[in-house]
Amino acid sequence: MNKVDLKTLTLQKASDLLKSGEVSSVELCNMYLERVADVDSKVNSFLKVANDKVLAMAEDADKRRAENQSLSDYDGIPVGIKDCIVAEGETCSCASKILENVVSPYDSTAVKKLKAQGFIPFGRLNMDEFAMGSSTENSAYNKTSNPWDTERVPGGSSGGSAASVGASLIPASLGSDTGGSIRQPAAFCGVVGVKPSYGMVSRFGLVAFASSLDQIGPFAKDVTDAAIVLDAISGVDPNDSTTSPEEHPSLVEAVKNAPKDLNGLTVGLPKEYMEMAGLNPEVKAVVDKAIDQAKSLGATIKEVSLPHTKYAVATYYIIATAEASANLARFDGIRYGERVEDPKDLINTYFKSRGAGFGDEVKRRIILGTYVLSSGYYDAYYLRAQKVRTLIRNDFENAFKDCDVLLTPVTPDVAFKFGEKSDPLQMYLADIFTIALNLSGNCGLSLPYGFADDMPVGVQLIAPHFGEEVMFKTAKVLEDNREQKEFIASV
Repeated sequence: MNKVDLKTLTLQKASDLLKSGEVSSVELCNMYLERVADVDSKVNSFLKVANDKVLAMAEDADKRRAENQSLSDYDGIPVGIKDCIVAEGETCSCASKILENVVSPYDSTAVKKLKAQGFIPFGRLNMDEFAMGSSTENSAYNKTSNPWDTERVPGGSSGGSAASVGASLIPASLGSDTGGSIRQPAAFCGVVGVKPSYGMVSRFGLVAFASSLDQIGPFAKDVTDAAIVLDAISGVDPNDSTTSPEEHPSLVEAVKNAPKDLNGLTVGLPKEYMEMAGLNPEVKAVVDKAIDQAKSLGATIKEVSLPHTKYAVATYYIIATAEASANLARFDGIRYGERVEDPKDLINTYFKSRGAGFGDEVKRRIILGTYVLSSGYYDAYYLRAQKVRTLIRNDFENAFKDCDVLLTPVTPDVAFKFGEKSDPLQMYLADIFTIALNLSGNCGLSLPYGFADDMPVGVQLIAPHFGEEVMFKTAKVLEDNREQKEFIASV
């Protein structure tokens, strides 16, 4: 067996190696396990990896291949799983002390669909506690580092998922996106990250943060790999009534048949995003380069307006915290979660268990959410936020009457250093380019496109609801024509 370069190994390359017999699934998984052992002490992207379980599943995949009974072209390839997406027999702590010892008795639909194609769930990936954060500094267990510069954050809340792919510890991973938690860390870590349209991927088995905003999506090294994983996990699910029964076109085929240029495509530039105060000029220069590239490839560039963008952050943090307050009420030391020893009475059990089990950011959001839902404030805050959400959704619908996709920054700046954004409001404002998309339910993709301050910069492509096909085709053309062909972290 020739030595495989894991830093450039994609899902499609791994599939070719397995089919040709140049490498077995056991050998492939062992290579990734060795790399995790060698490198992850610098990155801390994994909370747990069950080596024996991974290798047992790899042996089963090799047996199927030997008998010409492979489940798919990707049978035997490992994929990392964010620690809020349950997998049977695995802990699912959501990077929180309150769920430290919880073991899931079932698979989430996303993991079940991956297993149906022979993908191997590979470890539990670190995150901000209960997906609440933008830096993975809020994990109860450890801080994940950016593989490009270990003194900087990987983004969040899916920081472990992004960093593990960026550091080539795994070829692809699953994350969740409630307000940018896939796209922002993907941009910070130089990988592709996709937030699917709401209803594209089942949320069954995803521990809920904000149910009307959450979506599971993939991280991968390139657009094709992201399409492979999203095709595998998407589709209707009777366990999730919000999934769409519509047949979705194959994204792998869309990418494979993507045109060589962008002739006939209209790319919209939201003026509110491009003129945003606080946008790093070097980041804007990378976005401008992508715009110029799209124009040179034949796309029509058109300025559009999303006038209610300025209300997106406030609207998001009312709706998200309100839903979090309701969803996390179950973790009380009685029904779910760790219980403190020797409580005085039932009320004391609730107070002490939740006080000890939840971190500061989770407590902050529960308190905010409880406040906006309380009597006398519901109409003033929550109901009004839902009305503004409708206006934000209408903004996107109106914009897409004039264009096929939108092209925007993902983040105002590159990955920041640990402790740099200690003010919660400053951290919240860093999500200004991503959260509106969760409020509208549209799909978005972060594509690594250049560098600023020697750190990767992503550009965001946004498409209409269930417009993944045009989004992936556009991303593939831009990826094929970008100046930097590969983004390989130094770690």
